[in-house]
Amino acid sequence: MSSPTGPASGLPVRMPRPRQSGRHRRPEPVAAPEGAPALVLAVPGAPAPATRGLAEETISIARSELPGLDVGIGYLDGDDASEYPTLAGVLARTAARRTERYEIAVAAGREVAAPEGPAAVVVPLLAGPDNVLMRRIRQGVMDSQCAVELSDVLGPHPLLAEALHVRLSEAGLARADRARLFTVATAADGIILATVGGEEAVRAAGITGMLLAARLAVPVMAAALDTEGSVGAIAEQLRGSGSVQLALAPYLVGPELPEGLLDAAVKEAGCSAAEPLGAYPAIGKLVLSQYTTTLGITPQPQGSPAH
Repeated sequence: MSSPTGPASGLPVRMPRPRQSGRHRRPEPVAAPEGAPALVLAVPGAPAPATRGLAEETISIARSELPGLDVGIGYLDGDDASEYPTLAGVLARTAARRTERYEIAVAAGREVAAPEGPAAVVVPLLAGPDNVLMRRIRQGVMDSQCAVELSDVLGPHPLLAEALHVRLSEAGLARADRARLFTVATAADGIILATVGGEEAVRAAGITGMLLAARLAVPVMAAALDTEGSVGAIAEQLRGSGSVQLALAPYLVGPELPEGLLDAAVKEAGCSAAEPLGAYPAIGKLVLSQYTTTLGITPQPQGSPAH
């Protein structure tokens, strides 16, 4: 038994761990600034349980990086009477909730500043540009009739090259680590980086493709899944330059990929394919990065006063 003044004799005493200093000191945990706008993820594609699970996991990763963040998920093809609410509906409810919190605080006698600035920042769940989908996202923002900021898409970015590398290695199409002295028998010596969104999307994917090529030490070329003949032409170009074992890497999160398009591209190229990026941790981190960049804020350590 322990005494009122401490543990009984013979039991170890747990002492507080001293705080580390210098470059080995652990970073302070960060939290969302008080009154910060909500982060609303704009999800393309047909709503489905798998899509909802992906979106929820992505937004959970963002919240784990910035505790206290108000979040929401809006679907471009959603229905506000279902479990897949529309982007406009989510934004309208987010703005109303913000006003309600302010009114409750005032009624309770708290001294709080009136809400100003955007009620939310909308982050498209898109690896690269897609003019058609971005027009629909902007329309959803306008339909909400709320003060909202719209961020850029997630790429190009080195973290997406990392995610593509991981998906290829999971499919047995690339070595997991260039530093290891082993090879994968099915490893590709040429990668088709497949995207949707036309020529602009292909150009943007090409930037991430250069980063992926540097990681794998094999040629990587981008192609448009939604442009007839694009994948086949790139496959022919890679083979013409000496690549024998091709692989197709979808430069897509997943929900924006029309059904059947990837299977058709695999047949056209005559090669194996990796899975889309999905809820890879980097996706959630990039969603949060677009949120903070759009607002021009730096997450503060928890407990720090807001400036």
